[in-house]
Amino acid sequence: MANDSENLLKKVIAHAKEYGFIFPSSEIYDGLSAVYDYGQNGVELKNNIKEYWWKFMTQLHDNIVGIDAAIFMHPTTWKASGHVDAFNDPMIDNKDSKKRYRADVLVEDAIAKMEEKIEKEVEKAAKRFGESFDKTMFAQTNPRVLEYQKKIDEANERLKNAMNSSDMAAMKQLIVDLEINDPISGTKNWTDVRQFNLMFSTEMGSVAEDANKIYLRPETAQGIFVNFLNVQKTGRMKLPFGIAQIGKAFRNEIVARQFIFRMREFEQMEMQFFIKPGTEMEWYESWKNKRMKWHQALGLGSTNYRFHDHLNLAHYANAACDIQFNFPMGFKELEGIHSRTDFDLKSHEKYSGKKLQYFDTETQQSYVPFVVETSVGLDRMFLSILSNSYKEEKLPSAEGEEGNERVVLSIPPALAPYKIAVLPLVKKDGLAEKGLEVFHQLKTDFRCYYEDKDTIGRRYRRMDAIGTPYCITIDHQTLQDNTVTIRERDSMKQERIAIEKVGEKIQRLVSIHELLKKV
Repeated sequence: MANDSENLLKKVIAHAKEYGFIFPSSEIYDGLSAVYDYGQNGVELKNNIKEYWWKFMTQLHDNIVGIDAAIFMHPTTWKASGHVDAFNDPMIDNKDSKKRYRADVLVEDAIAKMEEKIEKEVEKAAKRFGESFDKTMFAQTNPRVLEYQKKIDEANERLKNAMNSSDMAAMKQLIVDLEINDPISGTKNWTDVRQFNLMFSTEMGSVAEDANKIYLRPETAQGIFVNFLNVQKTGRMKLPFGIAQIGKAFRNEIVARQFIFRMREFEQMEMQFFIKPGTEMEWYESWKNKRMKWHQALGLGSTNYRFHDHLNLAHYANAACDIQFNFPMGFKELEGIHSRTDFDLKSHEKYSGKKLQYFDTETQQSYVPFVVETSVGLDRMFLSILSNSYKEEKLPSAEGEEGNERVVLSIPPALAPYKIAVLPLVKKDGLAEKGLEVFHQLKTDFRCYYEDKDTIGRRYRRMDAIGTPYCITIDHQTLQDNTVTIRERDSMKQERIAIEKVGEKIQRLVSIHELLKKV
């Protein structure tokens, strides 16, 4: 199973490069580790994901507005947020493979393997007992399952305590006690665990001696918090209200791998929702449901998503969970939803000496609002869509189709880089001229692709490979009755339609507004 997943990720990476979605950054200089560029098709898919998120947040919610804060911020911002002192990852090296790992991830992977063993025991028992099988009863009484569960609970508790107290010796001991091997060398020859701060620093100022040490922001949230009063007053916002932002963030990830899943320069889509203290759990649950619906509206399969509650809460949170997606490397975090309490605004009050409070006209009181955050990685969203959409299919032979195999990206039509390809059957007999006429008619409403080289079958294959949901073929009948053939990407079914009806039909099928109606 692991090999299948690894192969899928390798195929997705190769496909992404070959078809203009993602390139290694500065590749002519042999690239830069864990940094990537989005190509001509990648940037369109990325922009469509942003639009889907932005419109959901700011258009469907009349109490959420957006901002675009600067990447550079006053350095005290990061002292107040806790990043200067606490933005660390626990790292451990294997002396034989010379590879470095996040210690907490090694432990989490070991726990996940124990959970898999429980699942296998349950599956075996289910086959044995058939319809009379009671999963809950089995889990509560089977000695082997109980033993695994006890080990899992103990490991989770020890991990939580070690992380909360920054006890690196306890973290090392946990790795030893769980008998964790290095995935590469297979040995248990580990160094001690050490903390690494993940912020990139630079200097601002023209003369080095006078320079201020500043940081590239490791998250976009703080730009929202420091602008809380600016937005609230200028927008005459009343609680509850939200501030949304899409922007770049930077983390000096020591262990950056798995393609665009964990990068050093990445993009976040974050919304901070400001609320009355005491209402946070109600809003936390509300935003969990709203965000899950947003993801599931894309149609990537509801079983590919799950909630995962945090056992180790960040210093600012009183509740936190992830929406995890079933990536090629298993279920991993796609979006975080956190109840951040009033930690951020109170901390910025303390460090700045400025009041960051809301005057409640109903109670005639001023107070620091609480915050519920939703934060989704744009690059991870991109990977979830790309990896889920990638399909290799064996096909029945069909007229006009090339070969009996194809690679298709079944990208949700509203997010696809191109919505329509206009393809004259041949480049003669006036078909190319008619094709260009149709292309120019449609391109003001849709992102269209025009191509008249190669066989029609090969052109269909190329459009499948970049995820174009609809191909319009101009043939000799088009010149007689002004109709065209529309081919649908996933089913490959074709239908004849009048040219004047094409725009209206496609609009219904590919519009982000239609997608938003499903949320």
